[in-house]
Amino acid sequence: MIRYFKIVLIVLVGLQGLFYFISNAVNWEYAQMAVGAVLGQADSPAYPNMVIPAITSPFLIKLALAGIMAGELLVGVLCFKGAFDMWKQVSADAGAFNAAKVWAIAGCCVALIVWFGIFQVFGAALFQMWQSQVGVGSFEGAFMYHAASAIILIFVNQGDD
Repeated sequence: MIRYFKIVLIVLVGLQGLFYFISNAVNWEYAQMAVGAVLGQADSPAYPNMVIPAITSPFLIKLALAGIMAGELLVGVLCFKGAFDMWKQVSADAGAFNAAKVWAIAGCCVALIVWFGIFQVFGAALFQMWQSQVGVGSFEGAFMYHAASAIILIFVNQGDD
């Protein structure tokens, strides 16, 4: 039964990545505005002196958004591949099932890179996105997404008997 729960949780991490990729794609203009506001440090009253200069280049803003979206899509693809591999080995011995987790674990790690690395480390710490009204929502959301992905990563990575 635990193996099935692990598979379902990996599918959910994959869906999270896919849904955010699609959401950004269908809201491309708003997503650019949100990324542009963070990179441009549009509203930074608490820490007005930033470590890095504001980035306002439309090309760099689109590039950053494309990178975020590529990461979200990769989360989905890797997790779905991992869930499929785990599903194929769900009745196999422990060694085969544990070996089938490779892509699922990779998907969760990419989720941590996207929502912890990009949003928390670069967005929140470097660009101080927590100061702006647009950025704080993304900052708080990213924490929830990477925390859930980390918990699922730990659970799935535990050995199965």
